[in-house]
Amino acid sequence: MSASLHPTLPGRFYTDPALFAVEQERIFEAMWFCAIRGSDLPAPGAFRTVPIGRESVLVTRSSGGVRAFLNVCRHRGAQLCAASEGTVKRTFRCMYHAWAYDLDGKLVAAPNLVKMPDIDRTEYGLRPLAVREWLGYIWVCLSDDPPSFGSTVQGAVVERLGDLAAIDRYGIGDLTVGRRITYDVRANWKLIVENFMECYHCSTIHPELVRVLPEFAGGYAAQSYVGHGAAFAPDVEGFTVDGSPGVAPIEGIDAGQDRRYFAVTIKPQVFVNLVPDHVIFHRMYPLAADRTLVECDWLYSPSVVASGADLSRSVELFDRVNRQDFEACERCQPGMSSRAYAQGGVLVPSEHHIGAFHAWVRDKLT
Repeated sequence: MSASLHPTLPGRFYTDPALFAVEQERIFEAMWFCAIRGSDLPAPGAFRTVPIGRESVLVTRSSGGVRAFLNVCRHRGAQLCAASEGTVKRTFRCMYHAWAYDLDGKLVAAPNLVKMPDIDRTEYGLRPLAVREWLGYIWVCLSDDPPSFGSTVQGAVVERLGDLAAIDRYGIGDLTVGRRITYDVRANWKLIVENFMECYHCSTIHPELVRVLPEFAGGYAAQSYVGHGAAFAPDVEGFTVDGSPGVAPIEGIDAGQDRRYFAVTIKPQVFVNLVPDHVIFHRMYPLAADRTLVECDWLYSPSVVASGADLSRSVELFDRVNRQDFEACERCQPGMSSRAYAQGGVLVPSEHHIGAFHAWVRDKLT
């Protein structure tokens, strides 16, 4: 193979259910996983259920803070909460035999429980999971020995932006969700990661994005360089679908972040896009070897959302980018099972950094 072309992963890495099961175990169930936005749990008793690896995870808020549990009754294994979101008053009650658990996961009631005084209500409570809150999101780890949050999650930001202060200035935890769109993508999660990491495709399928960020026409992604942000075109006033002015900028960003776009990949399933007046935050939920849900939040200053400002032009820009990207990923998915891709494809020089992601995947699986 020529020096210009580097090999990709073989096609089976994108289609084999057995490989996907290993990824679920060794990647999604072993690493910190960004589950939900903290504001999705506005008060004690609010909950959401999310798929993480092979598990359904119940994330809730108690008077003591955020909690996460495996969404399984400890009696006979019934799924405790079938709804994707909701609110309970004080307890989660199993529909099968009425075992009930408080918001901290302790077993508090069950038929004839008083006749079983030897049952340890904490030991037979819901299985708790490690939880962290950062950037306004709730991160969960299913591992009994979670990896360092600082070196894995925050370390990915430092590796891309140079330091944590660069992302702290956006105050992401204090921003408000102005819009949320969920995409059901019929493609392997790794195709979506690879797409987000490179810009060789930008001039082909992203005319609106290249109009705002002209350097992307050259095919090199901003993520290729530590601390680099792509500059807006001179005649572009905001990160909007038509280059028109956006909304009031986020207080706290510095001069080097004004009129620039930064993108960060936090493995295994988060993309963060930073622009002066909003933040676009993607979370992937891989469901099968060929299906991935992507939940995307557009985050703005609370005063902007409260004012009723028109957010449609800034939302439309990245919504178009998402749909263009996901259509391309879905176009690739069938080819992954072709004999033409059995040994994989190739990466051109502007995509060579994707090779590090492929090496990371191989390392996790072996």
